[in-house]
Amino acid sequence: MKRLTKSLAASLLIGTAFFSAGPALADTYIVAVGAASNSLQGRSAQKFAEELQSKLGAAHTVDFYADGQLGDEKELMQKLRLGTVQFTLISSIMTNVAPEFALFDMPFLVKDRAHLKAIDADIVMTDLAPLAEDQGLHVLSTWENGFRQITNNARPINTPADLDGLKIRTPSSEWRVAMFKEWGANPTPMSFSEVFVALQTGTMDGQENPLTNIVGANFQEVQKYLSLTGHVYSPTYLTTGSDTWSGLPDEVKAAVSDTATDVQNWSLAEGETADNELVDKVRAAGVEVNEADKAAFVAASAPVYAAFAAQVPGGAELVSRAQALAD
Repeated sequence: MKRLTKSLAASLLIGTAFFSAGPALADTYIVAVGAASNSLQGRSAQKFAEELQSKLGAAHTVDFYADGQLGDEKELMQKLRLGTVQFTLISSIMTNVAPEFALFDMPFLVKDRAHLKAIDADIVMTDLAPLAEDQGLHVLSTWENGFRQITNNARPINTPADLDGLKIRTPSSEWRVAMFKEWGANPTPMSFSEVFVALQTGTMDGQENPLTNIVGANFQEVQKYLSLTGHVYSPTYLTTGSDTWSGLPDEVKAAVSDTATDVQNWSLAEGETADNELVDKVRAAGVEVNEADKAAFVAASAPVYAAFAAQVPGGAELVSRAQALAD
């Protein structure tokens, strides 16, 4: 596998290989993510690229790009549809593809990673993935992004009242915004690549992300407090374009599917390990760490569930089915 890190090289590659040949004819497959290369998203995508290269052999080339070299999630989603990027990881903004994906934006829905795998098999692949297909995207697998925690520079967050008035960066997800508004914060959607500077300059007071993203982007360098809320389990979806998928040779499809399954198991295990290790790394950087009062957050989240049930077709049933899959 080649890993090209120069944006100029990326531009030349896309311009020459894919606009001329198209995804179905290409012997080179691009795996790109907007996340930091040392985050779990970045490492999972790189592992996928490496294992896929190993399975495909010399007849194909798999190139990997991270750190937003080829764009953020929104831009990469469009490149999947165009066929100029073959594989990416899409996380919270999948709700912009189909509102039913906001199931994972419901606070404290996912109990643990075994629960996530059950939801993936019984809801994502059966109910949600076809909705993405209608929008030109083929979901291959659900991987780890992680349980989301809150960092900020104002104070420890123990209850929702502690968020009152704080400027919190969120992904471009209407439900994440609604959640933090319900809790009293002033949420602002922003591209992940812009967050470090926003925190450093005080444009944002804080943000919420899995620990792997927090440490991967070095937010501990520009934040004073980490509050372990675990308010949302945020998956990331290995995704390709529908046209790309339909044009792939059968042997490539088989290699992709097998690799996706392998990396799903790897990423979930890595996420669990990270939960046990990264808090210490953040604390060692001088960040004050506290356990939030989850019961207070759960109680304050009831209106979010009610709104989801009212606004999303079949939303109440999706929640009920997901909750029933917990051990």
